[in-house]
Amino acid sequence: MGFLKVLDCTLRDGGYCNEWRFGNRNTKTIAASLVEANVDIVELGFLTNRVSYDPEVTKYTDLAQMAAMIPADRAGKLFVCMVNYGEFELEQLPEYDGSSVDGIRVAFHKKDRYEALRFCEGIKNKGYKVFIQAMVSLNYTDEEFLELIRLSSAFMPYAFYIVDSFGVMKRRDLLRLFYTVEHNLAQGIAIGYHAHNNMQLAYSNAQALVDIRTNRDRIIDSSVFGMGRGAGNLNTELFVAYLNDNLDTDYRIKPLLGIIDRILNRFYQMAPWGYSLPNYLSAKHNAHPNYASWLDGKKTLTVEDMDSIFQMMEPDKLANYDKAYIEELYLRYQATGQVQELHLQELTKRISGSRVLIIAPGRSSVEEFEKIRSMAGEADVVTISINFDYQLLDTDFIFLSNLRRFRELSPEKYGKCIVTSNIPAMGVYLQTSYRELLNNTEAVRDNAGMMLVRLLIQLGAREILVAGMDGYDTDPSRNYADQSMAFYTRKAQMEAMNAGMSAVLSEYSRQIALDFVTEPKFVRVDG
Repeated sequence: MGFLKVLDCTLRDGGYCNEWRFGNRNTKTIAASLVEANVDIVELGFLTNRVSYDPEVTKYTDLAQMAAMIPADRAGKLFVCMVNYGEFELEQLPEYDGSSVDGIRVAFHKKDRYEALRFCEGIKNKGYKVFIQAMVSLNYTDEEFLELIRLSSAFMPYAFYIVDSFGVMKRRDLLRLFYTVEHNLAQGIAIGYHAHNNMQLAYSNAQALVDIRTNRDRIIDSSVFGMGRGAGNLNTELFVAYLNDNLDTDYRIKPLLGIIDRILNRFYQMAPWGYSLPNYLSAKHNAHPNYASWLDGKKTLTVEDMDSIFQMMEPDKLANYDKAYIEELYLRYQATGQVQELHLQELTKRISGSRVLIIAPGRSSVEEFEKIRSMAGEADVVTISINFDYQLLDTDFIFLSNLRRFRELSPEKYGKCIVTSNIPAMGVYLQTSYRELLNNTEAVRDNAGMMLVRLLIQLGAREILVAGMDGYDTDPSRNYADQSMAFYTRKAQMEAMNAGMSAVLSEYSRQIALDFVTEPKFVRVDG
C-alpha cells in the first residue's frame, strides 16, 4: 500500500474567511501546532506578486517571508505554498535551497492549462516539489482530463490533484476521476484530493479514498475547523481522528483543538463559514461559490430568489466568478415586477414641500426616541420608517425594498407600505420602480435608506430628517434596535457600506436639505 498523507490548508484556504489576516504570531502558532499534530504537509498561504507584503497576512511576495513562519524544527514535515497561475513569475522564483517551502501548488483554470503546465515544469526544474491543481476538475471532458494527465506525467510532478472547487462531487464522481488518474498517471506521482463541503460530502468522500487499495501515494487536503471559502473544507481534526482509528496512524488531536480554541473561534464568530443554503445553491448549480456569497451578502433575497438568479446564468459564466456579471443579473432580477402608482398623486401632494422624517432601524431609533418623538410631533412632518414597522411610533408610511423585511411585516400594515417593484405584493399603498431609485455606489446601490431619500427628492420634499441611520458597526450585535434584524458579513463589506452611505448622502445633501435627528455613528455627510 502507498502512503496516505494529510495536507493542511488552513493558512491558505482558510484565508478566504478572514482576508488572510491571521496575524504574524497566530500564523507561526498554527504552523508549529500542525507540526506538533504530526500533519504531513503544511500549506503556509499564497505566493503572489499581486499584493504588497503585510506580515500579518498569509499572502507572501517572496520565499524568505514564508521561511520566517516555519518552525526551527520541521520534524520532517513538508511545507508548501500555492500560486494561482498568472500571479507570480517563474523568473522571481529562486532555485530550491531548503531554506523555505519545499513545494509549490499551482492552481489554474482549464483555459490556462497548457501554459500552467509549462510553468509547473519550470518550478520542478528549479528543484521544488510541484503539485498540479486543476481547478474544477469536473469541468474537464474525459478527453481533456486524460490529456492533462498525459502532459503532467511527461515531467513527473510530485502530485496530481483532483480538485472539487465547488463542493459538488459525489462519491461516484470522485471514484471515476480517481481511477482515471490512477490508471493513466505515471508511476511515482501521488494523487491528491482537495474538497469543499457545499454538499457536506467532503468527509465521506475522503473516507472513500482512504478505503481504496492502491500502491500509489495519496494526499488529502483538510483545514482545521473546516475553515475555508464558502462551506469550508474537510475538517483536519475529524479526518486525522478517523485515520487514527482506521489506519493506526499517530496524528495528535490536542494541538488541533488548541488552534480552534485559541485562534480560529474568534475568526468564526466574526465571519462564520460552513454549510449554508447559499453554498448549497452554488454547488447545486455547479457555480463558483463567490456568486452565492455575493448574493447572500445583499441580504435582500430569499433562497428561492437566489435559486432563480442561478437559473438565469449562462453556462459558460458559472465556473469563473464575474462580479460585474452577477450584479447585472441581480439588478435585472430585482427590476422585474409590477409598478402600482394608484396613489402616486396623493403621495406627491403629501410629500411636496414637506419635511420628512425617515426612521431606520439602527439602535439610535430606540436610544434617542425622545428626539424622534419630538420631531415627529412638529407641524408638516411626514414620518416614514425604513424596512420595518417602528413600534415606538405610528409612522405615516413604511418604505420597503427588501423582500425578507416585507415578509416579516404584518399584513394589516400593507395599506401604508411604499414598496419597490422587486417585491411581489398586493394591497400596498404604492409600488414604485426599483431601477429608478438605484444609485451609482456599488456597496449601497440598492440600500433602502438611499432609495427612499432619492424617492423623496423626486417627490419634491423640502427637507429630509434622518433618524436611526447609524451605519454599521463591525460587531453585528450593535447595529439594530431589534436583534432579530442583525446580519453577519465581512468587516470590509461593513466598512464599504458605511463609506457608500456617506458618499451617497453627501451627494443627495447637495440637492435637498438633509439633517440627522439622531447621532450617526459610522455615517458622515459632507456639504
